[in-house]
Amino acid sequence: MDKLRIAHVMAGAVNGGAELFYERLCAAQYEQGLNVLPIIRQNQNRFELLRNAGLCPRELSFGSKMDFRTKRKLKQYLTEFSPRVSVAWMNRAAYFMPVGDWVSVGRLGGFYDLKYYKNCDHLVGNTKGIVKWLIEQGWPKDRAHYVPNFARDFPNVVPKRPNFIPQTAPFLLALGRLHTNKGFDTLIKAMPFLKDAHLFIAGEGEERAHLEQLTETLNVSDRVHMPGWVEDISQLLGACDVFVCSSRHEPLGNIVLEAFAATKPVAALASQGPLELITDGENGLLSPLEDEKLLAQSIQKLLDSADFSSKIAKAGRKKFETEFSKETVLQQWYDFLSKVEKV
Repeated sequence: MDKLRIAHVMAGAVNGGAELFYERLCAAQYEQGLNVLPIIRQNQNRFELLRNAGLCPRELSFGSKMDFRTKRKLKQYLTEFSPRVSVAWMNRAAYFMPVGDWVSVGRLGGFYDLKYYKNCDHLVGNTKGIVKWLIEQGWPKDRAHYVPNFARDFPNVVPKRPNFIPQTAPFLLALGRLHTNKGFDTLIKAMPFLKDAHLFIAGEGEERAHLEQLTETLNVSDRVHMPGWVEDISQLLGACDVFVCSSRHEPLGNIVLEAFAATKPVAALASQGPLELITDGENGLLSPLEDEKLLAQSIQKLLDSADFSSKIAKAGRKKFETEFSKETVLQQWYDFLSKVEKV
């Protein structure tokens, strides 16, 4: 395999779906045989994770628009590395991306303001919906590309139910930042209709106080558990009965892909990402946004029929294997990079 030289520039948050996929892609492309330079916003955990994967990451502050040191050092790092493609992940990285002797790519995981991508030659969306939107905004069709994420696989996981969830209780799992976009308020409002179920929300964020108050108001605080971020979700995914994506705004839905990978039935609200990933009644169940009663009905339908739930889960796993496995997506990234690289 030709040893492509790729720089990946990430100025994102400590936690998040894009950030997690960035880490996985950098490590996977290095394993694939590419020459990869990660340039990240200062983050000790991410730095160590990438270094332990065999990479040599560089750290910058990626501060305000007046952060001239980051601008200068980023140009220096890229010039020294001499990539054939440099990929900017999301707005801040794209804003700081300098012009140089390489092809610049902006990678979008949402419907972002394109003013930040002025220095980009190509844009990549991780959903077909994002690519369609880019073209509608006037971005040239031949420079807008769809390359999906790959989800983590979970082979040979030993399921482990948290000890505070009764062994006989239906176990619902949800993941994500405690933010209004994630719709956990709608999911909590569904809980009074699911009398025996316990819900585990793995995440942290600014909505915690509001969500905790909502559980008290609805008398479900004994069945809704929010212990914070969970580093290793594999045992929880293995143990849960239904995975729920309640997002009111979710451009892709990495969490849905991970549930597919774990062969778990998914009940989701019909935001952008789940709508693209799920065919209702075949590989998951979809409910209208903001409708806690219909969401509860979808969840209950999966809980009531083991055969139906298994059929849904197996169809999700099949979609993961054919479209979102590591091998499939790595090849798509390689084909894309080879097509646009600086020669």
